[in-house]
Amino acid sequence: MLFFLEMINDIREFIETGGQVLNVIAIVVCFMWLLIFERFMFFFVTFKTLRANMLSRWQARQQQTGFKQSDKVRRWNSEAIRQAMISRGSVGLHQNLALIQALVVLCPLLGLLGTVTGMIEVFDVMAISGNGNARSMASGVSKATIPTMAGMVASLSGVFAATFLQRRAKRETQVLADAMTMSHCNSVR
Repeated sequence: MLFFLEMINDIREFIETGGQVLNVIAIVVCFMWLLIFERFMFFFVTFKTLRANMLSRWQARQQQTGFKQSDKVRRWNSEAIRQAMISRGSVGLHQNLALIQALVVLCPLLGLLGTVTGMIEVFDVMAISGNGNARSMASGVSKATIPTMAGMVASLSGVFAATFLQRRAKRETQVLADAMTMSHCNSVR
């Protein structure tokens, strides 16, 4: 319990040293990782059942003989349905990925905003004191460097996850497309 309280106190001091921009970076990072965890849950839990459901509906089409249609019309209808099902799966797989990437890009920009606000504080101290007293400028310098570092670290942590999720979405879309074969269109007469 004491360790937990010390850790919270250290985080509070870090945020005070870095300025208000760190609060914004923390909120953006929490939201970004919330979306990343949601995507991981979707890929590893929800999408498995969704894919099985889509494939079972596609396979059920093989047993349907339905109306008397020419081979050309039957193939065209089947391909249109196949493309629609793949598109639905792809939309589900790529949901929120653009937002995650935007938040990854936003983190270093917020860090740069912290740099600007910290340097403004340094210039204010220089204007008030009239000299370059290093001790009085130290607070502004730390408010300039800490948000930059925090924004870059947050961005790097999100880059790896966003890249993994993009690749996984692309691969799962391709696997889904490959699993939905058009062989039943040629066999039904």
